[in-house]
Amino acid sequence: MIYQLFLKGGPIMWPILLLSVVTVAVLFERLLFLMTETRRRDIPLLRKIFELVEHGHLAQALAIAEKSKDPVIRVLAEGMRHKDGSVSDALLEAANSQLDRYNKGLVVLDTAVTLGPLLGLLGTVTGMMRAFSIVGGGELAGKQAAITGGVAESLIAVSFGLGVAIVAIVPLNFFSARMEAMRREMEAASTKLEMLLLRFQRRPSGETEYLEGEIPAHRQGR
Repeated sequence: MIYQLFLKGGPIMWPILLLSVVTVAVLFERLLFLMTETRRRDIPLLRKIFELVEHGHLAQALAIAEKSKDPVIRVLAEGMRHKDGSVSDALLEAANSQLDRYNKGLVVLDTAVTLGPLLGLLGTVTGMMRAFSIVGGGELAGKQAAITGGVAESLIAVSFGLGVAIVAIVPLNFFSARMEAMRREMEAASTKLEMLLLRFQRRPSGETEYLEGEIPAHRQGR
């Protein structure tokens, strides 16, 4: 039944079928990715790292962070590696790298939302052109089936095209929301790390605190 309906939709149904297959493949890949990333999240470890940094144990915090697969912790690890350089740039670059993984495939879903209805509309145009060409041929006797077939072709194509867009738009919004939530969490964690590191670089009184493993210049050589 579905196969016969597909054939009645005309040649434009093949690009719509290809688009639907790619869309479904991306949906399953993105769902698997989110499930994997959810299992990698480790909020207690994140809190422990902040606690270690707050008490000046940066080397220990970095060693723990480098072993974690939590995307937020991996961003913080990159920032701690560059504590003597541009921490903000390191955190930003690491966050963008992690967010690129969340953004992967979303352009395909966005394309499906736009392209699906357009392909359906193209099928509508070709189907109506076929029907009108028969009407313009003059004698209509015995051609009613061909005319209705052209109209049916136009309706089937646009229905399948809209179906692809509907299937893609809800997951697209969901995945985009998850990526935005992750971006905000990375920004919050990065800001907190920068503030904690700043405490050990300069105190309000003008005195300097030193991170674990650092030796003050005036004590070197003693």
